[in-house]
Amino acid sequence: MAVVAKWMCDRDNSMFDNKKDADAYDKMLELAEGFSALLQQHIPNVDESKAEEFGIFLAKNKDAVMQACKGRVEALDEIDSQPADNIRPLSAQAT
Repeated sequence: MAVVAKWMCDRDNSMFDNKKDADAYDKMLELAEGFSALLQQHIPNVDESKAEEFGIFLAKNKDAVMQACKGRVEALDEIDSQPADNIRPLSAQAT
């Protein structure tokens, strides 16, 4: 029987095939948490789940957001054309 190493994210139990992807995902979630907290701090009545959803959205698209902040606003139009995540639940991987 072969042993297959998997890395699990502590924040949401997502599983990864390599440490690099797991670390990148963890950093993205940390950034999303910061965005969510910032949104809730400046818009006190915002729904917590919506703030978290928007924080994750901003974090996943941080490169386009950074380009837009530097004056290239059309970078925001490219967000919808980006490929979906390569993250799959562990149960979907088992065959």
